[in-house]
Amino acid sequence: MAASELPVALLAGGMATRLRPITEKIPKLLVEVAGEPFFSHQLRLLKKNGLTHIVLCVGYLGEMIVEQYGDGAKWGVKIEYAFDGPKLLGTGGAIIAALPKLGEAFYVLYGDSYLPIDYGAVGDFFLKSGKLGLMTVFENHGRYDASNVEFGGGEIKIYDKKIKTPAMLHIDYGLGLFRAAAFDGFARDAAVDLAAVQQALVARRQLAGYEMKERFFEIGSHEGLNELDALLRNPQLSPN
Repeated sequence: MAASELPVALLAGGMATRLRPITEKIPKLLVEVAGEPFFSHQLRLLKKNGLTHIVLCVGYLGEMIVEQYGDGAKWGVKIEYAFDGPKLLGTGGAIIAALPKLGEAFYVLYGDSYLPIDYGAVGDFFLKSGKLGLMTVFENHGRYDASNVEFGGGEIKIYDKKIKTPAMLHIDYGLGLFRAAAFDGFARDAAVDLAAVQQALVARRQLAGYEMKERFFEIGSHEGLNELDALLRNPQLSPN
């Protein structure tokens, strides 16, 4: 199996409260960045990396995304949708609900992340690792958010958003990979946080780590949105 054959689970079911009032009437993926919906930028980036099967885990106002992007044919990709349903399932629960569409191994990307990186290199590392999961990390030193990862020797030693240690120099970069078996034992059709799945893998030494040197971009906040908008409007700065 080649990394380019793996589908991408895109987590886009949240309420995007930090982006209000913009997201009171549209989902985060449709927020305009550099003159077009953010999802258009994400799709272009994924396709450029050879990733053409996207499973959108959607909830809040997800029907608007379906209406605008459909099955992805116009973009030269395949888009499938997995809806949360009447109750929010959390990041892990949304992936569990989408497992029938994702198969045995897959990427996981946050719906507000813009990561101009080599996705194939990360995927190949994961497949060769033989582990059940992988987290990309960035040596953050508390710059963009609180560092919450101890990383070394190609694996995640500790990952905790609440308890800090002096050795936590890294942060979750926003791209992961998993085998479906990583979710065995977790409740179906219930709220599950992806962090709980990742911590369970750390306890079993089954979460590989891949360090990124390029900084990440995101639209989870107004500050991040404005920063990415400026980056994508300036061709000289754009990573595309």
